[in-house]
Amino acid sequence: MFTLAQARCLVATLRPRIDELIRLRADLAELHADLAEHGTSPFGGRAEGKALEARLHAVLDDLHQHDVQVKGIAPLLLDLPGERNGRRVLWCWLEGDPDIGWYHRVECGFPGRRPV
Repeated sequence: MFTLAQARCLVATLRPRIDELIRLRADLAELHADLAEHGTSPFGGRAEGKALEARLHAVLDDLHQHDVQVKGIAPLLLDLPGERNGRRVLWCWLEGDPDIGWYHRVECGFPGRRPV
């Protein structure tokens, strides 16, 4: 369980890994599109695609080891378990957000997001 301050600190600390995941996701998407359209890609071929996938999964594993829940990858959506006013919540960070500015009750999910 994270306080809001702890969740914000963790996201800031993990920001290089988060940015890496976003870059790997984009590289992999371009590689697949290039291969499908042209049969070649500046990102390489199938072997390089598998390597990108492995690196992406390593970043996901790293996030999970920090108790960060990855709820979506495109856009990247992260939840961190916490408590607010005696109720279990998930502090919610969505790709493009400068900081954690949202939360939702565990049972409500993304549709129940509220500003912090």
